[in-house]
Order: sequence, then structure tokens, then C-alpha cells
Amino acid sequence: MTLLATAVTLLVLNQLIMPISIASKSLDDYRNNRKLSVLPTEYTDEAGLLMCNIQESIYESESFINEKQDLIYMLSHDLKNFAGNPQGLAKLILSENPSESVKHLAELICESTNLQFRYIENFIKLLKEQDQVVKLNPEAKTIAFTNIVPFINEQVEQRLIDKNITLNISLDASEAKLRIDEGLLVQVLVNLISNAIKFSYFDSEVKVQIYSEDSKLKIIVADKGIGFDKNQIEELFKKFTKMSRLGTANELSTGIGLYLCKKIIERHKGTLNAESEGKNKGAEFKIEFDL
Repeated sequence: MTLLATAVTLLVLNQLIMPISIASKSLDDYRNNRKLSVLPTEYTDEAGLLMCNIQESIYESESFINEKQDLIYMLSHDLKNFAGNPQGLAKLILSENPSESVKHLAELICESTNLQFRYIENFIKLLKEQDQVVKLNPEAKTIAFTNIVPFINEQVEQRLIDKNITLNISLDASEAKLRIDEGLLVQVLVNLISNAIKFSYFDSEVKVQIYSEDSKLKIIVADKGIGFDKNQIEELFKKFTKMSRLGTANELSTGIGLYLCKKIIERHKGTLNAESEGKNKGAEFKIEFDL
């Protein structure tokens, strides 16, 4: 009789716990994957009320996120148009062969509007990255580094020329199977190399090493620039970091580049860390993926 009573008790407890378990899984699926679940609402007690409330809250949250995306994308589009108007007028002035003083002012307007464009574009990228539905275990794909290096060189070439900096890329691993989209990896590497160029001195060198070691793929981007203090490492990767600084040629920054890089790498089961021995001793950014 004791065993029977125990079995009945466990069965009843399981039935009581089941709605809570289902609700918990639904919330986890939405929080981690933005997956919308359809919860059973046939329960007539407090469990049914709980299911209904959770279902309604999830759909209200999803609706709010979608409306926020639409509103901000529309606003960003309009801001780009507003910024484009003065730039168009400034270019028209430049085409009329103005005096040196007027030419200088028109060039300043173009430079200012270009900065606004970069802010808007990076802001949109940040929103897309945050709102994107990312698979927790994307399929591993072979990435051939020999194929993507030319794209990287092309995107950073002008920055290198402007400061007479040499980019030295060492490929000890020609390819690797990784759970990250090739385009996203290129975006991260371009951001890291551009960041290294920005904080490097004229006539210096930026080194990139890609190699495998201890069942890991490692990518290191190192420079000999202005560096940073060890107590500033965490601040580097924060969204809209207070460490946003001018480059060695007074290059400006939106302060979200490294934040995006770290989010992309971590969402694809990798790590991104930074090291520096201190001021004017360069910096090193290291990406690692398990192979």
C-alpha cells in the first residue's frame, strides 16, 4: 500500500509540475532563440491562467520588438536623408571651384556628414545583431582563409595607405571547419584590423596570425600602437564604451565596433580577448574557436 501511495503521489506531483515545466521551456526558447511557442491553455485552474498570461506576455514582447525595429529603421533611413542634403550641397559648392576658405568649410561639412552616416550604419548593425535570431548550434562549414584574405586586404587597403602601415598576414592554417558564417568572420577581422590601424603610429606594422594549436583555431591581430592599461580591458568591449578615443591620426569612432565583434564571436561559440602591456606598447586581440 505504501508503494502504491508513493506512486500515486509522484504521479499527481508530476501532473502539477508539468505546466510549470512547459511554461519554463517556452520562456527559455523565447529568451534564447526568439522562438514563439504555442502553450496549452486547456487547464482550468491556476496553471491555465499562468499559461495564458505567459503566452500573452511573449506575443506582446515580440510585437513590441518588431514595432521598435520598424520605427528605428524608418528613423535611421530618414536621418540618412537629412544628413545627405547638406553633403549634396557641399559637394555642389566644391564642384564650382570655390576659394580655399570656402572649399575648406565645404570639406568639413562632407567630413561631418560622413561621420553621421557611419554612426547611423553602425547603429543599425548593432540593432540587427541584437534582434537577429541566432541558432545556438549552426552547422559547421569549411572556411578557406586563402579565399577571404583578399577581401580583407581590399577593405583595409586605403586605411593602410593613409598611414603607410604594413599589414602582415601569416597563414599557418589554410582552412578550418567553424560554426560561423564566412561573411560575419570577415566583418569581425576587418573591424579588428581597422581598429589596430586606427591606434597604430604612422610607418608601423599590423600583424595577423591564423593558426591551429591544441585543437583550437587561433586568430591574433597585433599592433605596436598606443595600447591600453590592463584595468581598461573590460571597458573595451562594452556597448558605447567610454573608452572611445581618437586614433593616432585623429580618426573618430562610434565606440561599438569591438562590442559587435565580441558578440558575434561569442554567439558562435568562440572567444575574443584583448591584451596590452600598457601605454604605447601595442595591443593584441585574440579569437579562439574549438576545432
